[in-house]
Amino acid sequence: MTKGIALAIGLNAVDPKKYDGWSGDLNACESDATDITEMAKAQKFEQATMLLTKNATRRKVKAKIVEAAKALKAGDIFVLYYSGHGGQLPDINNDEELDNEDETWCLYDGELVDDELHSYLKRFAQGVRVFVMSDSCHSGTVTKQAFYSDKLEIRNTNTDDRNVKYKFMPADVARRAYRANKEFYDSILRDSSLKESRSKVKASVLLISGCQDNQLSSDGVFNSKFTAELLAVWNNGRFRGDYRKFHKKIVRRMPPDQTPNFYMIGEKNPTYEAQKPFTV
Repeated sequence: MTKGIALAIGLNAVDPKKYDGWSGDLNACESDATDITEMAKAQKFEQATMLLTKNATRRKVKAKIVEAAKALKAGDIFVLYYSGHGGQLPDINNDEELDNEDETWCLYDGELVDDELHSYLKRFAQGVRVFVMSDSCHSGTVTKQAFYSDKLEIRNTNTDDRNVKYKFMPADVARRAYRANKEFYDSILRDSSLKESRSKVKASVLLISGCQDNQLSSDGVFNSKFTAELLAVWNNGRFRGDYRKFHKKIVRRMPPDQTPNFYMIGEKNPTYEAQKPFTV
């Protein structure tokens, strides 16, 4: 019998002590994670865990991913959901050809680097289905990403002239946070073992992101924009179709400046792609 485990991460703020005074306040991310958790429970996932704001630490997130990797075998499914700020750190190991920056999830007590995320995904056995949803800025691949080509005028503020709040760490904050914690982050960024972690992923990992690499994901009142439309398409389980149809229906509901991406790494698995999302 197949098994499903879900981990939903949602941060409405980060610890300003770890981000050089920046708290990164958002509105809807905890609600996003709560709703995804409820969805997983309705789909009969054996375990559905939420890590919200202060509990969404680097240690706890990594521990939960490792715990799932140990528990799941070929045919099982792991759902990993993140709603919060996207950040950046300098690319020291030279694996980011486009922008020379590593992309991150802004967890409560520090950033989780994309290379680190791959190093944990590679722990999953061959044949495990992994579904990642990242409702954060520059999340088109959440694996090797982010070349900015638009909205440069708001890179140092999270709010535009329409009072829409975006889920990215402003450039000046990213610089300050890195320099304030340089020794810690450099130990990760210089780790040569992380450089090839993406190519060593054995499981079948499918990502639907909140936007493309050069776009921004917006916050909301009750849910973030991407997650709100995802939930609307899911329609309490009434959705019929596979992952690609799910993605296309979400895209149709999104504004032109925020286009969710569909991306896969690891082992090709056409059977997985053809399933209804969240199928245990």
